[in-house]
Amino acid sequence: MELYEKQLEREEIYNGVVLHVVRDKVALPNGRVAYREMCLHKGAVAVVPLTADGNVIMERQFRYAHNRVFLEIPAGKLDRQDENPLDAAKRELKEETGAVAKKYTPLGALDTTPALVNEKIYMYLAEDIEIGERKLDPDEFIDVELIPLSELIDMVMKGEIQDAKTQIAILKVARLKKMI
Repeated sequence: MELYEKQLEREEIYNGVVLHVVRDKVALPNGRVAYREMCLHKGAVAVVPLTADGNVIMERQFRYAHNRVFLEIPAGKLDRQDENPLDAAKRELKEETGAVAKKYTPLGALDTTPALVNEKIYMYLAEDIEIGERKLDPDEFIDVELIPLSELIDMVMKGEIQDAKTQIAILKVARLKKMI
C-alpha cells in the first residue's frame, strides 16, 4: 500500500526564535484530505565526550518546559540548516564544557518526535579530550561534571536519565565499547 502523503498547501502558524509551526493540507494515500500541524527545526547535535579514564563529561541544565533540571550530554542547535553537523558538535562541546576532542565517531541521527517535529539530532562520540575554558552563551547556565560511563548506563536503565538523546547516545557508546 502507498503510504506517502502529498503536501497541497502550507499555512504559517508561528515563526519564533526556536519554533516554526506550520499547518499543512495533505492528500492521503486514499485520496482524502487531512491536516498536519508540525514544528520545523534546523537540526541539532549531541556529543558523548568520553575521557581516557572512562568518564563522560555531563551537563546539568534547567529545562523550562519540564520545570526541572536534567542530566544530559552536551548538545545544541545547528546555526543553519546546512551547517556541517560535526562542526556544530565541536563548537557546542567547546562552548558548553571547554572540551576539545581529537577523535569523533558518528553515532547516527535521531528523529526526536517524528509525528510532530522534523528535528534531527546528529550524535557523536568524542574521544582524546583536552579540557579548556568554556564559552557559554549569555542565556546558558550549565553545571558540568564527570560521571563514569558504567554509572550512566545504570542510570539510563533505572530511568534516572529521561532525556532521549542522552539515553540513546549513552547506550550506543556502551555498545561500541562492548559494555552491553
